Order: sequence, then structure tokens, then C-alpha cells
Amino acid sequence: MKRKTQIVVVGGGAGGLELVARLGARFSRKDYDIILLEKNRTHIWKPLLHEVAAGSLDANLDEVGYGAHAHRWGYRFFQGSMMDIDRAAKEVVVAPLLDEDGQEIMGEHRIRYDYLVIAIGSVSNDFGVEGVSDHCLSLESRRDADTFRSRLLNQCLRCSRLLSADPDADEHVRIGIVGAGATGVELAAELYNAAAALRYYGLEVFDESRFKVTLIEAGPRILPALPEKLAEAAHRELEALGVNVVTGAIVQRVTRTAIETRDGTTYPTNLRVWAAGVKGPAFLSNLAGLESNNRDQLIVRETLQATRDDHIFILGDCASYTPEGSDRPIPPRAQSAHQMAETVFHNVCAMIRDRPLRAFVYKDNGSLVSLSRFATVGSLMGNLVGGRMAVEGRLARFVYMSLYRLHLLAIHGWLRGAGMIMMGHVNQIARPRLKLH
Repeated sequence: MKRKTQIVVVGGGAGGLELVARLGARFSRKDYDIILLEKNRTHIWKPLLHEVAAGSLDANLDEVGYGAHAHRWGYRFFQGSMMDIDRAAKEVVVAPLLDEDGQEIMGEHRIRYDYLVIAIGSVSNDFGVEGVSDHCLSLESRRDADTFRSRLLNQCLRCSRLLSADPDADEHVRIGIVGAGATGVELAAELYNAAAALRYYGLEVFDESRFKVTLIEAGPRILPALPEKLAEAAHRELEALGVNVVTGAIVQRVTRTAIETRDGTTYPTNLRVWAAGVKGPAFLSNLAGLESNNRDQLIVRETLQATRDDHIFILGDCASYTPEGSDRPIPPRAQSAHQMAETVFHNVCAMIRDRPLRAFVYKDNGSLVSLSRFATVGSLMGNLVGGRMAVEGRLARFVYMSLYRLHLLAIHGWLRGAGMIMMGHVNQIARPRLKLH
């Protein structure tokens, strides 16, 4: 019997999930075996995690189950984490799968591949700052967002109870966010949106005035990816909400109760979120002899193949690609992963048919930042002659929401994707404004 051609995709984030859906739709199950290896059982679009963390979005309504998605698109889903690659044998080494109690469900095993795609995303980069790993939360996964929401609610309940006993007490929920890129800024605004609704869900004496959010940025301004004018507009909006925006401040140490900056300032906190940058998972720096950079990302050629192995492709945040003539690598964004998935799909198909591969060309479609229901700012069409077009208000909000809708269409197809979009509108009306459990 002829052996099936096996294509293994490691990582079910935005790029990986779009890729396996396209591969499954393209190739017949008779001759091809498409496999997704992913440590989680469900997928949620990473740019939505700040809404999950604040309780504004119920992830149970928006997440995608990999098992059902695999059945729909004709690929196989294996839950597990890659720990190594045996390039000589062309096998992925999968770590033992453990349950919640640490008991082994499945031992270490191997999955054969003819073509391998690594799309495992990124992790928070703490830059070696003391205390970050022990005392800060990040927003890299659904679990992170759920943990933050649970701790946030506990702090709000504690504050509300104390205020019920003494309405004049100086009680606040103090939240420190390090990093004023899109994640940090969007989370800060979303917290005030959530706080305004808490009074309707059992916290009668609690409102947004009891939030003390401090947003700390090492650079000279927030949102460095946006034009300065738009960043300034976002800065003003955050301060109007009550956010203490601190720029030009380098964090030196994080403790269980505070964030300390290099200039000697201490910011007391009940909750701390680290959103100051990302890097590749540490094990990538020593993965099967593949070339990596100092941020633990795997370096790829213009075809998005590994520099040392033609049969391995890398896409998304874990890939480092610097276009010829540029001194900067492609930024780790959702739009980058989407575009890379498109190129990898084309090139895997081309390799199978022994045709020329396509060079990856990144198209900067601009950046958008949503300040919850309060405002949306951004820039579009970054590749057009004359630079970017600044957008604000309803147009920016519409485009921002369209990005998620395009993702739904990419992973579900037009018919089911359109249905998911309609369900989202219904849920906004029928469901509670906050998820508090």
C-alpha cells in the first residue's frame, strides 16, 4: 500500500489553524494525512484575550474546538506539545501528555512528517527583569485570561465588601500594566468598560472610580506602531478614563505588591500584567540544529523555509524573517501570521507538485487599537504611496471588527463564518455584558 504524504502543523493559533483548514480542503484524505499538533483543545483569536481577561467577552461562545474543526475540514487533531524534532528520521518528538493532576495520559511519542510547519506563536519577553515571572500575569492564552479575570473579580469583591462596611474608606483595585503596545492599551481601556458594568452584577457600591490603573511604558510614548498624532489621541483618551499613563519609565523590579522603576518610583498594585514584548519559546534556541536569533525565534528564508531544512516551514510569531533591503524583521502581528500562512500553503502545494516556490512579501495593512467602547484609532494602507491613512471613530471601529470577521471566515468558510458573525451580534443583545465566572 502506498504511504500517505504526511503534513504536520505544530501550533493551532491564527496562522496554523487557517493553514490546516486550507490544506484539509485542498488534499484528499486518501493520499494525504494532514495533522495538527496543539497543546490546547480549543482556539481563541489572540487579539481578543484582553476582552476575555476583563470579562467583556465570554470565550466559551467564541472559541473553536479543534476536534470538531478537524472533522469539518478533513485533518486530524492531536493534543500535545512538540519537544524536539528528529530531522534525520523526519519525526516530531511529542512530550508526554499529562492531566490536571500531573498523571500521564499519553507517553512521549513521535509523529512522522514529510512536510513540517512550525507555528507555535510566542511567549512574553520579561527581558530578565527581577520578579516578573513570579508576580506578573501575561495574556498569551485563554488560561492566562481566565486567571486574570478570576483574580480581578476577587479584588473587586474584596473592595466592594470593604466599601459596604465603610463607604468613606480609601479602597481601590490597583492594576499595573507594563507595556503600552496594543495589548496593554486595549486592556487598560477594557478594564474601565468592565468596571462600569459591575454595579449591575452584584457590586452595588463599586464603579470605575475604584479602579487605579497604571500603564507603564519604557519608550517615549505609547503605541509606537501608530503615528504620533493617533498615539497622542489614545493617550488623552486613556487619561480621561482615569488611567495613569507613565512613559519613559524602565521597570527594574516587580514584587508581590508593587512595580518598581529604575528612577526609584514605586507603584503599589493588587494585580500586575506584563505586556512589554514577545519572543519565541525558549526551547526553539536549541531545536534540532535549526538557526535561531537572540529572541528564540527560528530564522527563515524568503520562502519561509528553515535556513537549514527545506522540508520545515515556520510562520507567525516564532519565525524571524527580514526582507532583503530592510534592517527590521517582520513584526509579530496577527496580520503577519495570516499572510505567512497563505505563502506556506502555496509553497507546500508547490513542493508536492515540484513547482517553483513563492517568496513571502509582507504587506503592511496598518495598525488598529480599540479602546473598548470609548474609541478606536489606527492607520491603514501602510504600503500606499504617501504613507499611512489615519483613521478614528466609527470607521476605525468598523475596520477593527472586520479583522476578526475575516479570521472567522478564514477558519470556518464563508457560510459557517457568516453564521458565526450573525450569532455574535445576537449574543451582544441576549447575553450579559460581563462574564463573571
